[in-house]
Amino acid sequence: MANIISDLQIHSSHSRATSKNITFQNLEEFARMKGLNLLGCADFQHPKQFETINLELEEDDKGILWSKTKFPFLWQTEISLIYTDKDKGKGQRIHNLIFSPNKDVAKQIIDKLGSKGRLDYDGRPIFGFNSVELVDMMRGISEDIEIIPAHVWTPHFSLMGEYNQLTKVEDCFKDNTKYIHALETGMSSDPADNWRISALDKFQLVSFSDAHSMWPFRLGREATIFDFNELSYKNFIKAIRTGNGLKSTIETPTFYGKYHYSGHRNCGVVLSPKESLKNNQMCPKCGNKLIVGVADRIESIADRPEGYKRENIKPFVSLIPLQELISAVYEIKQLTSKKIWEIYNKLIESFGNEFNILLNVSEDELKKIVHEKLARVILLNRKGKLQINAGFDGKYGEVILGSNEKVKTQKSLIEF
Repeated sequence: MANIISDLQIHSSHSRATSKNITFQNLEEFARMKGLNLLGCADFQHPKQFETINLELEEDDKGILWSKTKFPFLWQTEISLIYTDKDKGKGQRIHNLIFSPNKDVAKQIIDKLGSKGRLDYDGRPIFGFNSVELVDMMRGISEDIEIIPAHVWTPHFSLMGEYNQLTKVEDCFKDNTKYIHALETGMSSDPADNWRISALDKFQLVSFSDAHSMWPFRLGREATIFDFNELSYKNFIKAIRTGNGLKSTIETPTFYGKYHYSGHRNCGVVLSPKESLKNNQMCPKCGNKLIVGVADRIESIADRPEGYKRENIKPFVSLIPLQELISAVYEIKQLTSKKIWEIYNKLIESFGNEFNILLNVSEDELKKIVHEKLARVILLNRKGKLQINAGFDGKYGEVILGSNEKVKTQKSLIEF
């Protein structure tokens, strides 16, 4: 086995603000459509989710969970830590991903977390202890448990984001930083952003979707590609801890992320780092502090110029999800509309899965199936040449197409 395309930051229907239609059957269906072949099982510490995992998935002797139709999942959850740092006298908020090597260890994690707070009210529970304690707690159970800080640059609940005001991983994990091997970069930053910060050189960089639904425009929008001879938890943590077997990542363009630029959505204000710093990160309309975006935050910490490449980097590609492209070309805002699904499904039937379409299928082949304007936009996406208005203050970025790249007539929607 090789080229395992994984999305290992998934939420279940038991997490707040998630689709109630997230089932293992739906996750598998849309993961196959997307081109993914490994998912996280999501929120395994939640009592109802743990029960469902045990009913619908079967664990092998390598720590992999399998559906009845042979799709693999990894033991995975995410927890939120909100606490006051005694040294700084300041509140801290961080989301951490937790991976378990097997069911027995997952049970012990559940017991330990359950002794610290309720697990039944949210699939991503909140605890009042810090990240140092989390590492000690997990290592007290098993040294094979892996902890990865999630979406490390977003403003509100992240290791390096604006709220925490931390400038290196050691500020959060102290001496236990030696047990943190990877960082999940989130949608609003990519590996190139992180290469600009020398303090992050020792960490592997991974990307996952943080999906709150099973739709293919959410699931796998960011993914990490592993290269294993055998799918096992042992090979997973080897790749995370050493880079051996970690091949590359699939990103969304950073401008697409909901917190790339600084701004105020209610004021309609969005500012680049240069403009934001010129205004002292204050909103020119209301006078209050902006929601400081990832680009600002990275610029304030970076000790290397844009374009710097650190040694032994893993390659990455940036892609807008296919349904977003169809939406932009046909000017249909509802991504789950019947017309978008018609075009999307026709492409999947013809070329197998979305990643193959976005990365490999030639323009000539695409034109045989879809309108030539959509074919051209798929190629522009592949080459990183789409114009995107930056996301800010919780609002996704927007693909901007010229009139020569749009299809407006109702008739052309059904002309494949």
